[in-house]
Amino acid sequence: MGVMNQGLGGNRILHDIRGDSGLRRFDRDVVAQPGVTHAIVVLGTNDLRNRWAKPEEEVTADQMIAGLKQIAVRARTAGIKIFGGTLLPFENETFLPGAWTPEREKTRQAVNEWIREGGAFDAVADLDRALRAPGDPTSMLPSYDCGDHLHPSDLGYNKMGDAIDLSLFE
Repeated sequence: MGVMNQGLGGNRILHDIRGDSGLRRFDRDVVAQPGVTHAIVVLGTNDLRNRWAKPEEEVTADQMIAGLKQIAVRARTAGIKIFGGTLLPFENETFLPGAWTPEREKTRQAVNEWIREGGAFDAVADLDRALRAPGDPTSMLPSYDCGDHLHPSDLGYNKMGDAIDLSLFE
């Protein structure tokens, strides 16, 4: 089995920031690639963070869910199994101080609940539950945190990989 990584640092579902948004590039970067049978989509944290603080780019859970639904429909239409990854906690991140707010946390929680229960994906990799601190759903477990409270450590990335059921690829 081959693996292709089309992840972009800073990418978002709905708005361009570092290259095209996930919605704009999904067909080109996934559907149009030869031999693709499965895709794992982990997008949304950067939509929440709204790096450039543009009011018109402040997203709602419904907007993010609509974008993820589109991605899932495109994958399924192309015969690709699509797996959704939940969004990691990022309270107190130091990479972009002030990006986490209680309102954005509510949006993250709503999107994660939809990813888990919405039925749009063939399977779910619950990365949130795998990495969050017990008793503190807004923060990563320190051993899984690289130190900026946003990005996982090497151990955290390994834990994310472990959260994906490899039997789904059989």
